[in-house]
Amino acid sequence: MTDVTHHYTTAPNEADRLHRTPHGRLEHLRTRELVRRHMTSPARVLDVGGGTGVHARWPAADGHHVHLIDIVPDHVDTASRLPGVTASVGDARDLPVRTDTVDAVLLMGPLYHLLAPTDRAQALAEARRVLRPGGTLVAAAISRYLSALETGTTGNLGPALIGPVGKVIASGRYDGHVGFTETHWHTADELHDEISAAGFRAPIVYGVEGPAWPTLDAVGIDGFDDHVESALRCARLLETDPLMINGSAHFLAFARS
Repeated sequence: MTDVTHHYTTAPNEADRLHRTPHGRLEHLRTRELVRRHMTSPARVLDVGGGTGVHARWPAADGHHVHLIDIVPDHVDTASRLPGVTASVGDARDLPVRTDTVDAVLLMGPLYHLLAPTDRAQALAEARRVLRPGGTLVAAAISRYLSALETGTTGNLGPALIGPVGKVIASGRYDGHVGFTETHWHTADELHDEISAAGFRAPIVYGVEGPAWPTLDAVGIDGFDDHVESALRCARLLETDPLMINGSAHFLAFARS
């Protein structure tokens, strides 16, 4: 996990990304919308790989009891200062949490940072272990089609990128060709199957941003307010459509332990 720690120590804050880019703003709006749809009662929430607390701040404000775990000590220090949030250093594959003690686990980052299938399976197994029976898993993943849609929309899909973009679509192995660090990118079916294989019940995978997100980036921040409601309606309309779901930049899966 050295590369992950280095990336998040030197890269812009994740909260900044979710406000700086139009599709980041859409992602944040939809993530909150989907989580709130599935997590209504006050819950004991474990935010695993939660960074500086971008997805811990608002559940705590909603009345949930949130504890964040992250591998980067600076992230933990920042998150621990948020109202209603406690935080500690830890690894998604070996959680320092007792069995059957939390109502919901947020895995909003670990599944794409863990390149090996065995490591992703271990993180899911740990999430299942700490959840009480009937507890909720919320797991995020990045779509294999993100860079194809992004570079195709921005005009940057030149001959040199055809190979790397095609590779991530075929294998899920992302090499950093449009920024970010090396990660694993999913299809919606792959995410569903990994969660099912970990022993969770009835996983549902949603497309977060829907297929209109590249248009928001194309119109820019200045045009965001004029286009976001239409993009949100499109995302909701197609959120589980099997033919369109992979057009989202991110997925969000929900399942029960």
